[in-house]
Amino acid sequence: MGSGQEAAPITDESRYRLLIDAITDYAIYMLDPDGRVTSWNPGAQRFKGYVASEIIGEHFSRFYSEDDRAAGIPAAALRAAREEGRFEKEGWRIRKDGSRFWAHVIIDPIRSPDGGLIGYAKITRDLTERKIAETALRASEEQFRLLVQGVTDYAIYMLDPTGKVSSWNAGAQRIKGYRPEEIVGSHFSRFYTEEDRASGLPDRALARAAAERRCEQEGWRVRKDGTRFWAHVVIDVIGDDAGGVIGFAKITRDITERRAAQQALETAREALLQSQKLEAIGQLTGGVAHDFNNLLMAVQGSLELVRKRLPHDPRVTPLIDNAMQGAQRGAALTQRMLAFARKQELRLGPVDLAALVRGMTGLLQRSLGPAMRIETHFPRGLALVLTDANQLENALLNLAVNARDAMPDGGAIRIEALPQTLTAKSEAGLPPGDYVCLSVSDTGHGMAPEVLARAAEPFFITKGVGKGTGLGLSMIHGLTEQSGGRMVLRSQVGEGATVELWLPQVRDGDERQVFVGTGAVEQIQPSGPLTVLAVDDDSLVLLNTVAMLEDLGHVVFPAISARDALATLKREQIDLVITDYAMPQVTGLQLADEIRASHPGVALILATGYAELPGGSDPHLTRLAKPFLQDDLARALQEAMARG
Repeated sequence: MGSGQEAAPITDESRYRLLIDAITDYAIYMLDPDGRVTSWNPGAQRFKGYVASEIIGEHFSRFYSEDDRAAGIPAAALRAAREEGRFEKEGWRIRKDGSRFWAHVIIDPIRSPDGGLIGYAKITRDLTERKIAETALRASEEQFRLLVQGVTDYAIYMLDPTGKVSSWNAGAQRIKGYRPEEIVGSHFSRFYTEEDRASGLPDRALARAAAERRCEQEGWRVRKDGTRFWAHVVIDVIGDDAGGVIGFAKITRDITERRAAQQALETAREALLQSQKLEAIGQLTGGVAHDFNNLLMAVQGSLELVRKRLPHDPRVTPLIDNAMQGAQRGAALTQRMLAFARKQELRLGPVDLAALVRGMTGLLQRSLGPAMRIETHFPRGLALVLTDANQLENALLNLAVNARDAMPDGGAIRIEALPQTLTAKSEAGLPPGDYVCLSVSDTGHGMAPEVLARAAEPFFITKGVGKGTGLGLSMIHGLTEQSGGRMVLRSQVGEGATVELWLPQVRDGDERQVFVGTGAVEQIQPSGPLTVLAVDDDSLVLLNTVAMLEDLGHVVFPAISARDALATLKREQIDLVITDYAMPQVTGLQLADEIRASHPGVALILATGYAELPGGSDPHLTRLAKPFLQDDLARALQEAMARG
């Protein structure tokens, strides 16, 4: 055997002591039955700050705050441990230096074999860092909850994996109308329209979100009260650490107003582009028609004089008549072109619509044929409208022919008028005021939306080649615009078509003669020989005008420009000047103003193919629309001389 000293054996008590003293993350100590500290391990010293000699014998209540001691919490803890066999709780405790820490406390009673209370075993752990983290997390969650609940412009809510609503914010309640207790637990598909639910759109949205981790859509959604709104929807997946789907986050915004504004902007943009296109075509059309009018003026006038001067010849006279008819058809075409360009000569005046339609019903029936039935409806006392009666007759005839062409197997054409009062600007752009809506309806095949959208465009036509110019509705559009109204087209495939002509009612005090329908041709009283100065920069028109005037028995001096005209006025005694309006350098209006100033006794006639003249022009100036015939010229001479 060796001579060294053997180690003393370790008892169970020593082992427990070594174990407890080795623990530094827990404060493990004993209390006597009164709550005084009887043992103290290094863990207690580490995070409470007391060494054993400072704390043994002291009451454990010193680890509590003053408020807790005043409330009797230490005594209550011991009582709970004694009576219930265990006490466990978390709360703030105080270190030696006065700082606080968050403690998890367990107190177990220690009893003797006979059940008597010997004291208490107390284990305390410092969970301050965890408490701070939990507090920060709860604060963050509370802030997020308040944030989500405070949002009212967005519906923000959660769905479980099956699509049932599991949370509901104030924005969702405002936008969709459901309170939380009404909707939580319900399937989110109830927000979709019936047709979307039938097509499986809600399920497809969740499936797409699950597959792609996100789904974004726009579409109609339904509120609690059944009304619809246009929604922008985003669905995001809420996943676990393993990538599984534990739910969905859904954000919905009501963008009905924004969508309506965008649509209105697009409509306005399309209208602007269409307006610019039509304006460009109108400028071109107006210029071409004006020049064509001058050519027709020369052709028509010359043919009229030739037919008048030549004896009847069965081989020649029909050819002249045929040429005259061709020229008249050309004049009608230029009128339509100028109507589209809103440059035709209009004679606006009060018109009795009922009388006008009655006066031309026979003409309409003969033009349409026996397969068509014309129905009219005009209320008693219908107000007069302000428009050009002759142009309106042409418009009605054109609309009736269009209606007939839409009903190849026959049918009914209804012409009616109703008074209308607009208190606000209408969709057609009409300002507030009193109108009469004159409509022509048929029971034909109707128009597809794409055809309806282009029906009033110039040169647009759905008829066969040679069956129209495509200017009829454009002409009518121009007529109503210049009259201060609008043309409105309404049609659906299979339900016929209706063309509405909105015309302004005549204001009280308008003393112009009322047009009540086509009557007898006015008899022109021949005037005595006049000395006339004819002014036109187009030599063909000037020659034709001079020939017409001389044939009427007048002495005529021609002038190719305003300068030539003024020179002639200085040399000759002139009774009347007839001048073209559209001349270079000095217009016919400017020439008329100069003549009024220098020769106030000379009568004046302004010949023009345009209706729109510069503002400030004399409204009493006699105007003669091109192209004109000899009778038109004679009538204008009579009117100008009567005005003096």
